[in-house]
Amino acid sequence: MNAPQIIKTSTGEELVVIPKADYEALLHAAEEALEDAADVAIYDERKADLKTEQALPADVTMDVLRGSSRLRALRNWRKLTQAELAATIGVSQGFLSDLESNRRKPSAQTSAMLAKALDVPGEWIEP
Repeated sequence: MNAPQIIKTSTGEELVVIPKADYEALLHAAEEALEDAADVAIYDERKADLKTEQALPADVTMDVLRGSSRLRALRNWRKLTQAELAATIGVSQGFLSDLESNRRKPSAQTSAMLAKALDVPGEWIEP
């Protein structure tokens, strides 16, 4: 950055003159700072949410990151087959497969039965 030039107007106001490239660099830095501040705000909001919600177990999170649906990851974490979980909640294995692949959405009642069968908080079951 070049040294700024200070100019005094006839009213005594001081103006700072800088090269256009320096001005554009300052604008870019300010935009980056605003974007960073927005990211920090999102992070802080998510972190606050974690204080009120139970975090998913690491094994479940890793399974989801590898591409499994949350329901499938929870079932795998509990070491249950689709047939076993389906029988426990009284639905067909095909219906459970549709839920796991997000071809169908569970009703509130089905979500509650899944949460109970998997022994997890209800919010862990995607509605």
